[in-house]
Amino acid sequence: MEALEPIQQTLSEIDKRIPDALRAALGLRKRRASILLPGDAYVTSFVASFQQPSSQRRDAAADESPVDNDGAAEPRAPLRMDWASCYARHHDEDAHFGHEDAGVVGVADGVGGYRKNGVDAGAFSRGLMTSAFEQVLTAEPGTPVCPYTLLERAYEETVASAATGRSTAVILSLAGTALKWAYIGDSAFAVFRDGALLHRSQRQQKRFNCPLQLNGRGSGDSITQADVGEIAVRHGDVLVVGTDGLFDNVFDADLERLVRMGTALGFSPKNMADVVAGVAYEISMSGSTDSPYSSDSRKLRGDRRRGGKQDDITVLVAFLI
Repeated sequence: MEALEPIQQTLSEIDKRIPDALRAALGLRKRRASILLPGDAYVTSFVASFQQPSSQRRDAAADESPVDNDGAAEPRAPLRMDWASCYARHHDEDAHFGHEDAGVVGVADGVGGYRKNGVDAGAFSRGLMTSAFEQVLTAEPGTPVCPYTLLERAYEETVASAATGRSTAVILSLAGTALKWAYIGDSAFAVFRDGALLHRSQRQQKRFNCPLQLNGRGSGDSITQADVGEIAVRHGDVLVVGTDGLFDNVFDADLERLVRMGTALGFSPKNMADVVAGVAYEISMSGSTDSPYSSDSRKLRGDRRRGGKQDDITVLVAFLI
């Protein structure tokens, strides 16, 4: 598998990139001198991993539809993804990949319950993403990518490899001006347009904190249960993809606010992925800040839980250009 050396960053470095105005808007604490993961002071940004060299970006003039001599507007070129990611490790059971030229990204989350039995709970998630990435690499350039077919083949290869554990997963691809997806479980995505939430995937779960999940022993859920669909997208839309470490800790309204403010401040995909992951991490370590996880726990289990959920946090941000 082709992969470049990942960029290592401390959470304190990412923390410094979160504007005070954004902290105030989200009700976060004032900036601290240092934020460290227990036992590991680093997060990994795979902005340079699992991707081919980016093709030349279009300039601003290319965003306007040119007009020919007859006054007819020429069709725009197919959309592309300008993407980056940030991975804040807790148990190191998440995996992800992206290929800008093919317009494909994916994330997977190993089910941590296997960890109690001494099993590598991240093996299946890594297998899924490794297989999916290798299939994209070996495909003929320009070949349309069907997310469901890609996920199905990755699943079959991972099963054949006898990888342990279970995993949720989501894969998205661009096809002209359509964003297509296939996902199973609670790894999720959201699409934003002009600072507003346009579309949000719905988590698949059997009960609270028990998502649908794939494994190789026949006891998992069927790949045919994957949610499949597509939505029309356009230049300027923002795609945020993540594991439940993001979506269990950040409400949709707050994620919308993060994207809107980040766009207004001119954030790059890298900066936005860092900030979103940093905010999710801070909430995950809080015992008082409310989160989707604690809110659902109160509603569905009748407890008084507050605070976030400590977990691996993977965030991919893609600008559609």
